[in-house]
Amino acid sequence: MAATASTMLPLGTAAPDFHLPDATGHLVSRDDFAGSPALLVMFLCNHCPYVKHVAEEVVRLARDYQARGTGVVAISSNDVAQFPEDGPVQMAAVAAAMGFTVPYLYDETQEVAKAYHAACTPDFFLFDADRRLAYRGQLDGARPGNSVPVSGDDLRAALDAVLGGTPVAEPQRPSLGCSIKWKPGNEPDYVAPGHEAGG
Repeated sequence: MAATASTMLPLGTAAPDFHLPDATGHLVSRDDFAGSPALLVMFLCNHCPYVKHVAEEVVRLARDYQARGTGVVAISSNDVAQFPEDGPVQMAAVAAAMGFTVPYLYDETQEVAKAYHAACTPDFFLFDADRRLAYRGQLDGARPGNSVPVSGDDLRAALDAVLGGTPVAEPQRPSLGCSIKWKPGNEPDYVAPGHEAGG
């Protein structure tokens, strides 16, 4: 299965703003989490086998770190004309079935994904209290078909460091997954032409 890796946005980058609806139309923005000591932005989707492989741990991790004050959002930016199963109604159903405790937001224009330089699903961006990028990359080393257990270790360690006021350990390893499904003609310049992932 071909795969797309994180772009590894430069550390220290300011968190781009967003104003996106959840499945009920309720708008959620970056500044809704202004009082949180950290903000985790996750680019996910419904159909991707890489997301499905880690989904239960993503839900657990989000719940664990929300309890410690972290702001967490999930965003789907896929073109639903190509992948109808990634649409808002289906997103709401998946969120309910998985027990999401975080807003699952729909980036219809794909402009938020572009602002974050998101490339794949799943793709994780962790910002500190000043909303500067402290970690980007993988949840852990688990992938569909490899023998690595799903643990969330890499992202959990990064969250622990940010919440503890210490630097995130290097190296930071890229996430790997299905490419974001860009609308025709809307592919960002940071994505190699024709570089599509399975899923």
